[in-house]
Amino acid sequence: MKVTPASRRLTRLQNAVFIVLLLAIVGVLAWLSTRYVYQADWTAGARRSLSEASVQMLAKLDGPLNITAFARDTLETRRGIGDFIKRYQRYKPDISLEFVDPDAAPARAREQGITMDGELVLSYGGQSERLKPFELREQSFTNALQRLLRSGTRTLVFLDGHGERQPDGQANFDLSTWTQALAKKGFRSLSLNLAQNPEIPPDTDVLVIAGPQVAILPGEVRRIVDYVQQGGRLLWLGEPGGNAGLEPLAEQLGIRFEPGVIVDLTSQLLGIQSPAIAAVTNYPAHPITRDFGLVTVFPVAAALGHSADEDAPWDIRPFLSTNAGSWAETGELAGELTFNDGADLRGPLDIGLALSRPLDNDADGGGEQGEQRAVVVGDGDFLANRYIGNAGNLDLGLRIVNWLSSDEALIDIPAKTAPDVSLSLSPAQSAVIGFGFLLGVPALLILSGLTVWLRRRRR
Repeated sequence: MKVTPASRRLTRLQNAVFIVLLLAIVGVLAWLSTRYVYQADWTAGARRSLSEASVQMLAKLDGPLNITAFARDTLETRRGIGDFIKRYQRYKPDISLEFVDPDAAPARAREQGITMDGELVLSYGGQSERLKPFELREQSFTNALQRLLRSGTRTLVFLDGHGERQPDGQANFDLSTWTQALAKKGFRSLSLNLAQNPEIPPDTDVLVIAGPQVAILPGEVRRIVDYVQQGGRLLWLGEPGGNAGLEPLAEQLGIRFEPGVIVDLTSQLLGIQSPAIAAVTNYPAHPITRDFGLVTVFPVAAALGHSADEDAPWDIRPFLSTNAGSWAETGELAGELTFNDGADLRGPLDIGLALSRPLDNDADGGGEQGEQRAVVVGDGDFLANRYIGNAGNLDLGLRIVNWLSSDEALIDIPAKTAPDVSLSLSPAQSAVIGFGFLLGVPALLILSGLTVWLRRRRR
């Protein structure tokens, strides 16, 4: 083909038009990328997409959701949190995410009760929920949204008049830190002296007995027993050394407080100096402690026993148990402590019991699930202002109330796992592949090169 000046000009014009069109297309695509976002999940099983249950939960949020991530300024931690939250922001753009370095803002972290790097605080409609870093997965996050959507205020009524721990008291012995955290979740706390007001309020969601120091009068005990008999829900924080006149209540529940104080010498491995402080690291299976991996400490706790009768009205399940190296010391806590086989009770020992039973047709416990619930713990110090900041004590206290008020109901989101892509090869197959890559592929490349070289020489 003869090249003429006209053909050269045409070629140049074609090249210029091509470049202009290419730049225009790139510019339009760049502009569109700033206005519209399209994402596709090509992973097996759509592992990077939200489930339909989570999408429906987001649709129920009428207002903005504010998330504060208390995470140190490290790329790995913050990027992981940001990537996770982006899945939810795709369906609800008014989800805001703020990162706060707890080292740079310690007062703000203390105000929110932050104990771990990477902890999240979700705020919506005047209420808040916290998520630990090990809970950063879809099921835990979506269920936190479900709790934020809970309507109405729940009422905790604290028995008063017998030296109990005060829900609004600031002393080390009292429970104000715990009740303040509950208030952020929509729980209000009231005190009740049955000697002055003999009726338990009908809107009581949970009656709390928090370590009475003197015996409760028989008439008051009857009121409490009647409340439980009629389907009321109960949280009993006991102490070693007696039931403060609540033996009829213990008999009604089918539980007992064992003699002695739990001694746990292995807790010294965690830096705890007092042997009378029991550390719990493993938890029996129960909804209260589901996916709960934090250590909790129980100062001066009593062991609990319960009836083994299968026909008992209550389904009694332990959710707090000490380790095998602990025991209930019935002697004085002085000098070198050793286990006395004749008097002491060897561990592991239960210090937390969760009780449930179906409500009778005539009972009115107000339970959405038609189930009455009670929790008995052989220690109240673990929720006291002095100790609640240790490890997972506060989180455990919140979980107990969530279960008692039927707020532990979970949206079941099946875990999305990658398909099995492992390849099992026999030794012979491995040898063939190994020699193929080491010798076969290089030989083919050499042969191809020689072939091209020979063809060029013949031209």
